[in-house]
Amino acid sequence: MAKRDYYEILGVSKGAEDTVIKKAYRKIAMKFHPDRNPDNKEAEEKFKEAAEAYEILSDADKRARYDRFGHAGVSGNSGGGFGGSGGMTMEDIFSQFGDIFGDGGSPFESFFGGTGRGRRSKGQKGSNLRIKVGLTMEEISKGVTKKIKVKKQLSCNTCSGSGAKDSGSVSTCSTCRGSGYVRQVKNTFLGQMQTTVPCPGCSGSGQIITAKCGTCKGEGRSIGEDTIEIDIPAGVEDGMQLSLRGRGNSGLRGGPSGDLLINIEEKKHESLQREGMNVIFELYLNFADAALGTSVEVPTLEGKVKIKVPNGTQAGKIFRLKGKGLPAVQSYGTGDQLIHVNIWTPKKLNDKETAMLEKLRDMPNFAPQPGKSERGFFDRMKDYFA
Repeated sequence: MAKRDYYEILGVSKGAEDTVIKKAYRKIAMKFHPDRNPDNKEAEEKFKEAAEAYEILSDADKRARYDRFGHAGVSGNSGGGFGGSGGMTMEDIFSQFGDIFGDGGSPFESFFGGTGRGRRSKGQKGSNLRIKVGLTMEEISKGVTKKIKVKKQLSCNTCSGSGAKDSGSVSTCSTCRGSGYVRQVKNTFLGQMQTTVPCPGCSGSGQIITAKCGTCKGEGRSIGEDTIEIDIPAGVEDGMQLSLRGRGNSGLRGGPSGDLLINIEEKKHESLQREGMNVIFELYLNFADAALGTSVEVPTLEGKVKIKVPNGTQAGKIFRLKGKGLPAVQSYGTGDQLIHVNIWTPKKLNDKETAMLEKLRDMPNFAPQPGKSERGFFDRMKDYFA
């Protein structure tokens, strides 16, 4: 099933300002919040859908990629997805967008007196990782799965990310009493405003470590190597950025992991050039083949093909191989391969070659053509290779 347009989900225009987008998301999130719609799967899906839309449109880089490439530029496979919500859980949503509601979690705690489930964000979220992936034009034409090794912070195997020496080395935080959040009252020109923020005593985990893990020294993570499989869709472009949710550095003391940001680098092809969805090949013919006609092999992304060059082919002629280009990353359709004809002119001639060309120059067919030009053939040819 095709994904809905993110702007449509939030009910805003494509040129909407950040404040408008934030307000629209808050309104929808409150309407379909799980606390207001218990055991309602449809409402939960709409809540997640709105969170996914807001995640993209509230981030300037992701929004720019979405505007340019559509869902393919920011969404992808399983295992988190390229930028989209993919495996986004309620905890992820409250952890990332809780500030939208003004209390770090559920809007119903401050507005309706609800309990606000799914609010606690254990520990601190890990940082994002950024890598570059080089692709050949052939890989871009079909899409490719890449397995890469990344050195990053991984969850500690000894303590399973808790940071504690053992289960007996953890106690409930006395500051927040295990909730992970504390209330703050601020004075504003509108009067006193109450907000809920992560507990400074336990960093929002709700627990205090009394004896740290000897391996990770209480962080819950250590440096290691991770092998990551990335499904890259066909048609991506040089400079495009994809993101893989939750595959960045592990969080502190069991916090959620950051994202893996993948920058696409298109490798230079030995004989083809890219122009949007089209592929360009510069074909060089000698004068005899252009005048008499010939058959030549040209490279394509699927291997070599033979094309017929009719007699009298002029420099600047473009042959088109339909559907031999690159696919569109955000929609249906494939580009073409364009073959630009160039007439190759030798720079050095021996005496015999010079004599033959001088005889050709004096023949009627090489004289100026009525109504086209008053210059001779070889004078006209100079303009193509100036």
